Amino acid sequence: MSATRTVSVIVKGRVQGVSYRAWTQAEARALDLTGFVRNRADGSVEAVFGGPSDAVDRMVALCRSGPPHASVSEVIVKECGDPPDTRGFDILRG
Repeated sequence: MSATRTVSVIVKGRVQGVSYRAWTQAEARALDLTGFVRNRADGSVEAVFGGPSDAVDRMVALCRSGPPHASVSEVIVKECGDPPDTRGFDILRG
């Protein structure tokens, strides 16, 4: 079993209005990750993923392409010390 890991991710590009949040939630739940995803005022999407290191790595890799109508230009990943304060994976309204 791999170690547990938590990361914060900012995804830039055409990522709002293309179902990026719903896609992220579905993919994260399929990988049994905890955390959240939300739109940011600057047009980017922010997500926090927590779970087994290999599943987190897989989710970050998926974020680099996103759903079919997305056009990702940049993914910024930062390690977090604390796990997400949630039991599942939620879409937050901002």
